[in-house]
Amino acid sequence: MKTPVLNEMYWLVKREFWEHRGGFLWAPVIVGGVFLLLNIMGVIAGEVLGGHFNGHADFIGNNMHLFDQALKDADADKIGAGLDIMMFSTTAIISIVLGFVVFFYFLGALYDDRRDRSLLFWKSLPLSDTATVLSKVVAGTILAPVIAVVCGVLTGIGMLLLFTITLSFHGVSLWHLLTYAHPFRVTANLIGTIPLYTLWALPATGWLLLCSAWARSKPFLWAAVLPVAVGLMLGWFNLLAGHILGSDWYWSDVFGRILLSVFPGGWLGLQHFSDMGGNAAHPMDFLSLGNSYSVMAAPSFWIGAIAGLALIAGAIWLRRWRDDT
Repeated sequence: MKTPVLNEMYWLVKREFWEHRGGFLWAPVIVGGVFLLLNIMGVIAGEVLGGHFNGHADFIGNNMHLFDQALKDADADKIGAGLDIMMFSTTAIISIVLGFVVFFYFLGALYDDRRDRSLLFWKSLPLSDTATVLSKVVAGTILAPVIAVVCGVLTGIGMLLLFTITLSFHGVSLWHLLTYAHPFRVTANLIGTIPLYTLWALPATGWLLLCSAWARSKPFLWAAVLPVAVGLMLGWFNLLAGHILGSDWYWSDVFGRILLSVFPGGWLGLQHFSDMGGNAAHPMDFLSLGNSYSVMAAPSFWIGAIAGLALIAGAIWLRRWRDDT
């Protein structure tokens, strides 16, 4: 049985979904569909070209020796890794779109209510500013990623089926190779990183909501230009002072967090990718939950999260008192 607070939050989040269904739902669905369509077109084009050149330019057949070698070596790990990466790549593409959707959603979340004067209607209801703003945070950092993961997994499964069906036309029965894939592991890793994404994105969430609540016009310029201007000023002072302080920390720990942390996977620094072909026993190990959550050991992670909560509190305060009248 839902408590009144949870029931209120449920309907507020549902309202956000209804109003932004195009970005939350249809954007990942369309991206996944286009990705599958392009791959189908590529397979068809390869088959047609292969037929025109008597099979010498066979798009699929030219790569059969790789799988044949893997089968001869009975190296199921290589096959499974390739299939897992194929599934993950579809979600990675959808995640890029998710980042843009969430960025502009937060940027207009509070500004649009003031611009179209719907703020007056929502303030007339027995809804607190805190609940309203937090519902937007939940919608952008939990609901939207969940939908993106579901669309990515389904698209990845579609890719596996397309891959298998295509190879079957070349006399290679690879249905049993699907047992080497780890769809449940990939899905668990993707779902398991959603709480991490929520915490990681807090600085950008708070900053964009603050700019949305504060700006009288063009919130994008305030959200993007102000951090860039601060970075350039720091660079100028460092140039005059002989690089005493340095500015790399600002671009990575401040600018990157308050603008780019809405893009999933930003917590995977370049040092993580060095394990992909070296230390990791499985190419997907660098995307494991243990490796992803290791970023929480860094003080900068929690400093950013606390700063993000402070910015969200500022956005709540501004929504309470700012009406542009």
